[in-house]
Amino acid sequence: MAANFFSNKARAAAAAASSGSKQKPTDGKEEHAQQQPWVEKYRPKTLDDVAAQDHTTNVLQRTLQASNLPHMLFYGPPGTGKTSTILALAKSLFGPALYRSRILELNASDERGIAIVREKVKDFARVQLSHPTGVDKSYFEKYPCPPFKIIILDEADSMTQDAQSALRRTMETYSKITRFCLVCNYVTRIIEPLASRCSKFRFKPLDNSAAGDRLAQIAKLENLELEDGVVDKLIQCSDGDLRRAITYMQSGARLVGATGNSGRQDGGEDAEMTDASSQVITVRMVEEIAGVIPESVLDQLVQAMQPKKIGSSYEAVSKVTTDIVADGWSATQLLAQLYRRVVYNDAIPDIQKNKIVMVFSEMDKRLVDGADEHLSILDVALKISVDLCRIPSFELMAPSERWIRAVKPPAHGRNGIWLILMVSAGQVSAAE
Repeated sequence: MAANFFSNKARAAAAAASSGSKQKPTDGKEEHAQQQPWVEKYRPKTLDDVAAQDHTTNVLQRTLQASNLPHMLFYGPPGTGKTSTILALAKSLFGPALYRSRILELNASDERGIAIVREKVKDFARVQLSHPTGVDKSYFEKYPCPPFKIIILDEADSMTQDAQSALRRTMETYSKITRFCLVCNYVTRIIEPLASRCSKFRFKPLDNSAAGDRLAQIAKLENLELEDGVVDKLIQCSDGDLRRAITYMQSGARLVGATGNSGRQDGGEDAEMTDASSQVITVRMVEEIAGVIPESVLDQLVQAMQPKKIGSSYEAVSKVTTDIVADGWSATQLLAQLYRRVVYNDAIPDIQKNKIVMVFSEMDKRLVDGADEHLSILDVALKISVDLCRIPSFELMAPSERWIRAVKPPAHGRNGIWLILMVSAGQVSAAE
């Protein structure tokens, strides 16, 4: 009994000592900052923090000084800072104390019907402003606080035609006390009467230098160690979308952290994982995260598409295509990367490029319609191979086209497409 008592006491003392040696848990704000997505964590707080949109921020800075805003329409590709710019402008106008009462932010892709215009938008727009209470004079010296509210309609191009039409009258009726900011990717989907009531601001895709500086700054703040070429690969994979590039980098940091702590039992808590800087984020990691086909795989396909004579490419292209499909690579991603490889190749004459681009457009439509990916990749590779031989396509493809018109195979019929591919490659004569 005594032995059990002392052993239990010793175990209790050891447990108390180990628990005392643990670090104190972080407070709620620090834990929230660790678990917060980097896109939100490093969202620009002021207009000066917005990257590579000087033409827009300069105009808005002058508007901020005058404390007078028109109705605005922000349009451009995703991830270029449209929503971040209007949020930073609103915070600079009203400050943290009046932000919630003066700003209404709606995502029109979720609430896109006419009911949202008649209810939420109209109810908020008609509310009269009163003098804010609980705010001292120094607050108004720091923030202009103009006498109007701002309604932000994000993804406004997803709104229905009826909702956009109903919004016209609301914008005119309550223009003295409410300003509207429409944010969209495709300005052509905004009806003209609505677009004419707004000042248009175009957000261009971020250039490589501005996006690279922003990514390097975030990596430094997060203590990340990047391999040479990672920033360039992030920019290339994101296609000018800074939001996507930041998400890829955060995913790489999580991947590195999980790899570095694979042998540690941490109960699955992300907050207890060690610093992600214990290992280096490599270019290969970024390619895997982004789903990009490695250049080595693409080089094999391009090499197979360059035959020494007509009709000698089918076996090589078929083998590489089978391997690509077996590895699970996306046909759409392959089409995009192969398109860039062809268009930016100065060794290919413009005449051949024009023909190859038509092949890409036709194949893109087929993939959207649900065509077989294996046959689609094989077809586009063989057709490009013909153009790479510097042979006029009509001399080689004309018999195939006459055979297609005579047989009229189904649009996505497997047997018909296989015969077309064999004719294109020169393995079967058109008469057969």
